[in-house]
Amino acid sequence: VQLQASGGGLVQPGGSLIVSCAASGKIVGVNAMAWYRQPPGKQRELVATITADGATNYEDFVKGRFTISRDSAKNTVYLQMNGLRPEDTAVYYCNADISTSWWAPHTFESYWGRGTQVTVSS
Repeated sequence: VQLQASGGGLVQPGGSLIVSCAASGKIVGVNAMAWYRQPPGKQRELVATITADGATNYEDFVKGRFTISRDSAKNTVYLQMNGLRPEDTAVYYCNADISTSWWAPHTFESYWGRGTQVTVSS
């Protein structure tokens, strides 16, 4: 199983960017998906989560600015980022709970993407 993130880049403060992450490989099912980020010199932190049913949750520092969504048919999760601030600069990582066994379809393991750099600067 691989998670491939894309869409990062350089954006000015107040701008928008969307990052996506597609899971591929021997996938039986995908449960919750999430975005994390790691700012320079800091620890990785949770940004937003989305369940298999589409329920979402956001950390306070992105509420009202970021939107997480998913396309379950494509095993892909998105993060629409609006009103970007310099403090949003980080490497953004996707995470997904994935089942790879038809014999145990409700047994999920956590997988991570490699990350995509988002830089907010004028």
